[in-house]
Amino acid sequence: MSDCCSSSCSTQKAATKHCCPECGIECSHVSIFTIKYQIRQPWNWLDKEQIYYFCNAPNCNVVYFGDDNSIIFKSELRTEVGIKNKTPNSILCYCFGITVSDLENNTEIKSYVIQQTKEKVCTCETHNPSGRCCLKDFPK
Repeated sequence: MSDCCSSSCSTQKAATKHCCPECGIECSHVSIFTIKYQIRQPWNWLDKEQIYYFCNAPNCNVVYFGDDNSIIFKSELRTEVGIKNKTPNSILCYCFGITVSDLENNTEIKSYVIQQTKEKVCTCETHNPSGRCCLKDFPK
């Protein structure tokens, strides 16, 4: 299994940031692999030769968008985006299905995720809608 939390994981070279066409915040690159895993009907999505970005603004309905400002909304995903839905059941770690509530009830969970990441037993690049390591979503 690949080390999905390493910086060499992405197969695309990307512009580092681009502003969301809906909310205007600066957003980071996300791989096409992540988008194809997350959308409900990847066979109906026409990815274009462009860079795509992930919008992490909680109140924005956009999840992904391209350089051409094409948009993929929350309603088009098969996974709920935890950072866009702040509840006790919001997912923090998509690799192991860990919620905010799970972490509140067992503080050792973060150590478990850290260990699994070190052992390269994680799937952040596809399972986490942001395409980044799930550990970054844990509270500090």
